[in-house]
Amino acid sequence: MVFQPFGAEDKDIFDKYFKETDSRHCDMSFASVYLWKGYYPCTYTIYDNMLIFKGEGEQVSFSFPIGAGDPAKAVEAILEFCEENKIQPAFHCLTRDHEIFLEEKYPGRFQFEFDRDEAEYVYECEKLIGLRGKKYHGKKNHVNKFKKSFQWAYEEISDENREECIAMLADWKDDNEDPGDDEKLAEVCACKRALMEQESLGLLGGLIRADGRVVAFTLAEKINSDTIVIHFEKAYSDVPGAYSIINQEFLIRNAQDIPYVNREEDRGDLGLRKAKESYHPIFLLENGYAYEK
Repeated sequence: MVFQPFGAEDKDIFDKYFKETDSRHCDMSFASVYLWKGYYPCTYTIYDNMLIFKGEGEQVSFSFPIGAGDPAKAVEAILEFCEENKIQPAFHCLTRDHEIFLEEKYPGRFQFEFDRDEAEYVYECEKLIGLRGKKYHGKKNHVNKFKKSFQWAYEEISDENREECIAMLADWKDDNEDPGDDEKLAEVCACKRALMEQESLGLLGGLIRADGRVVAFTLAEKINSDTIVIHFEKAYSDVPGAYSIINQEFLIRNAQDIPYVNREEDRGDLGLRKAKESYHPIFLLENGYAYEK
């Protein structure tokens, strides 16, 4: 197994294996691994028709094999690679099915951890588009108030308005910057790169104008056969309803025929958790780790 770095030119290779896996998880996307590789460095290999990522951080870990091949052979090859290179075997981005697989094949060998902070929120698109019923009454009010307060418009992100989104992102960074939060800074960098390389990454994008000014934007992609994932969503917190309206208006235009939307994790941010829970997820996608005991 030879692991190597990757770049934008490898998108078609990765897309093939992600499509075969048909996962709803946000990390099962070329855009995710590509945009975040500066903060979460990784390399990859193809083994027996399976894609495998190797996390290059302080704790080396491997993705569960991705694709339509035989995971048993690929996992065994990973364990042999670890033994040869004196690496403690560890896996990241595990599902509960992966946990069952590893425990059945290697009973008692691994310790499993699933962190609530990394669970991804999945919603029904129809519910977030319609905002019908008592539990969405507050969200509907936010949207209606925004529409009454501003001359507003929705636009697809394009070369004509991209620089305005980048400028808004810089403002958002200044308003929300935390010098000790490296991950938030990395997110801003990843978001800017996503805006600049949107077309080549195959991302969908939309923005909201209020009185002529861009006040919110979002970047997303259809990640599998039934789910769209929101990779980035930014809005001015001092513009009431800006987050609510970009959420709804983007899905109206891009997810009418898609059952689910994955709005990713909250990373333990209690304010963000409250906001995500207020939209009433239909389920959470767990993300786990396995470490050899």
